[in-house]
Amino acid sequence: MVSKRKPTTPKKRDGHPRIFFFSHNLCFIFCKSILYRVFLTISLFFALYLWLSSTFIISSRKLNDPSVVLKKYGEIISQKNDTFVRTIVSGEDRKRYGVNAKSVLDHKAKNESEEEQYKYIKPKSEGEGYALRAVIKYIHVQRSWLSTRKKGENPGSCEGKGVYVYDLPSKFNRDLLVECKDMVPWTNMCKFFKNEGFGEAIGNLGQRWFRTHQYALEPIFHSRVLKHPCRVYNESQAKIFYVPFYAGFDVLRWHFKNNVSDVMKDRLGIEVLKWLESKESWKRNAGKDHVFVLGKISWDFRRSKLPWGSRFLELQGMKNPTKLLIERHPWEVNDIAIPHPTYFHPKTDNDIASWQVKMMNKPRRNVVSFAGGARPGNPHSIRSTLIEQCTTLADQCRFLNCSNGSCDKPENVIELFQDSEFCLQPSGDSPTRKSVFDSLISGCIPVIFNPYTAYYQYAWHLPEDHRKYSVYISQEDVEGKRVNVVKKLMAKTLSEKEEMRSYIIHQLLPGLVYGDSNAKFHRFRDAFDITFDSLLEKINRLV
Repeated sequence: MVSKRKPTTPKKRDGHPRIFFFSHNLCFIFCKSILYRVFLTISLFFALYLWLSSTFIISSRKLNDPSVVLKKYGEIISQKNDTFVRTIVSGEDRKRYGVNAKSVLDHKAKNESEEEQYKYIKPKSEGEGYALRAVIKYIHVQRSWLSTRKKGENPGSCEGKGVYVYDLPSKFNRDLLVECKDMVPWTNMCKFFKNEGFGEAIGNLGQRWFRTHQYALEPIFHSRVLKHPCRVYNESQAKIFYVPFYAGFDVLRWHFKNNVSDVMKDRLGIEVLKWLESKESWKRNAGKDHVFVLGKISWDFRRSKLPWGSRFLELQGMKNPTKLLIERHPWEVNDIAIPHPTYFHPKTDNDIASWQVKMMNKPRRNVVSFAGGARPGNPHSIRSTLIEQCTTLADQCRFLNCSNGSCDKPENVIELFQDSEFCLQPSGDSPTRKSVFDSLISGCIPVIFNPYTAYYQYAWHLPEDHRKYSVYISQEDVEGKRVNVVKKLMAKTLSEKEEMRSYIIHQLLPGLVYGDSNAKFHRFRDAFDITFDSLLEKINRLV
């Protein structure tokens, strides 16, 4: 990747008075071919710096601040410099990713019309077109790493599949959870850290249901890896090196505290990287076979101008490792998005099968539902329009207002989704939503308005053809009042709905839930299994 460090300003050199003259006589400069090339080079790096600075400002949003605008993820680099993105598309893909990604993209382009390639976002500039093609390319690269092992297939031996878990000092993981009482001002987070990160049990939803927090991925994954049958204790036997640093909770503990310096926010991330760089296992492949699980969105680890989050993923040493997140950076191929944790954590095949039967037979009394709150401070949010359309047709659409705390109880959300044919999933503070996965495991067809909510995110867990499991309606059409979403969904036929629901429940559901750490699945592969197998595929190609 191109370095994201601010380029140093060229110093004036002795014996080159023309450099000073350059600032006063542009015409003379352009007549001199050597200085012309220097000018272009400086301009390129300066434009790159400006692009990166402006792009990553969206990492500085607040959890409860609806005024932060994420207008259209795919248009971030509109009116920015094209050269940087052109460089992305034409990089040394085979060397970097273990696959000729450019060929993958070119082959796909031959089989798709431009309309199909840009079916979600229409580029408004040449630069935006390059950026969008880079996003699409990286998704195809990540799909090329998807394990081909089928559900129910015997995984065989652990030879060549060893996973080594670093025994980090506790300050990098467990000690962070001790601060649970004052981590978030309005709630005691300690209740969410019980049961190996699943949280407290929810009895009235049935067995294997827990009050799992949306940021609980780190302890959940950690517990599962510790008990993995292919775990090894000798570094020489390892194919994957798992680094159990709870960077998400490290970030979260500073979110709502004042007068915390950037040095303090970045301290643990810099320390863990320094700790790793002293290890021969890290030096051997420059971290390419190392994996971090970060239970928040990528932007929270890419702090720019505003004092939000850390700069952990901007550290030079973090370029090569694989980062598993609930929301990925669209131009970072080593950012892999995996499902948000849901409230359901099965332990056996029967737990999954029983839930599948229940969801297939569940009566759906609502055609449409929306669980969420308005974003009155965000002029580009479509939530208010969706709420208006939903409440106007209240006999067909049910609205659960999360602004008054109604969604704090998982039972309210899950029961709503179980009763609904379609669940509206507009962007919130960022494009992705835990609610998408809650709706899918409830057999409710998600309605997506932003392709970065799902289609450009979960390459290992959701199929490329979104029509199998979701309905896409452009947020621009909703914002411009060119479509009534509820009426559009009411027009779907019974066979269309049944076909999509059957695919969701039978094909997708098992792979979207994180099973118990002691789970022994034989017929199914859960979200963890799919992730682990695909990690092996990725690392085998790169190392």
